Amino acid sequence: MIDLAVANDQETFRRMRDPLAERGIAVHHVPASERVVDLTDPPWGGDEYDVGFVYPGRLMEGGVADALLEVPWLNDHETVLTSRNKAEVLARLERADLPVPDSVYVSNDVDEATLTEVFERIEPPVVVKPNSTTRGVGVAKASDLDSFLGICDYLSLVHDYRATGDRSFLVQEYLPQATDYRVMVLEGEYVGAVERRLPEEAVTEGRWKHNVHRGAEATGVDLPAEHRALAESVAAELGIPFVGVDLLEADGRLVVNETNARPTIDEATKYEADFYDRLAGAIRATAGDGGSPD
Repeated sequence: MIDLAVANDQETFRRMRDPLAERGIAVHHVPASERVVDLTDPPWGGDEYDVGFVYPGRLMEGGVADALLEVPWLNDHETVLTSRNKAEVLARLERADLPVPDSVYVSNDVDEATLTEVFERIEPPVVVKPNSTTRGVGVAKASDLDSFLGICDYLSLVHDYRATGDRSFLVQEYLPQATDYRVMVLEGEYVGAVERRLPEEAVTEGRWKHNVHRGAEATGVDLPAEHRALAESVAAELGIPFVGVDLLEADGRLVVNETNARPTIDEATKYEADFYDRLAGAIRATAGDGGSPD
């Protein structure tokens, strides 16, 4: 058996535990955050696990876990950092001629005149998005200049706090009524996709974010070949072994909105039939074990 350390939330841990156990991989939940860790008498030893799933999302806690666990990760520190930096991802994809939304990167502090110029570059409403948050946290929509500048003011207040590591944000075009897909790619190949959609009552209330953590519903879909190929190209360009690629489709356009190197494992019915076989193979390769399950 290979021992796999999983620092993701309980939901992902529970969903992957039994399918991977059937394939000779014992899954252990190793939470790295919202706990106390005695560094002189740590909860994990360096020889308890063979491999880690994906590097912890909180980078400081991840550094501690990485030092104590002493394991290779399927998605390592570098890949998580790359995906977390939304502006870097968009810049790299645009240079590779992959379609992305019209976007402007802002590194604070900038003056009001500059922000006004940014707002005027993109037809409103615009989406204002902190560069490194996840789950839709801090994302806002502005239809007029005063509202946009007010959102920027709030971001500046946050960025004034000295412990804030990232003092940047994105301003992007808003694609109304876009179809939102989360596409999963493992070792360069498509393994499944969902469409994320808000309930009708939420749309009626004026909500527009499609994050599952914000109440959107994820439904498994049979994705067209064009969409699969685009997601695979994104994974190849970024060099991330296991990645969720968020695609938006509207008015005949298909663009890459974001990526996630710490994707939640969904129900097995939303993946290709051989997903867990391929995931087990990737974990074994990362651990340096190319053999068959015990």
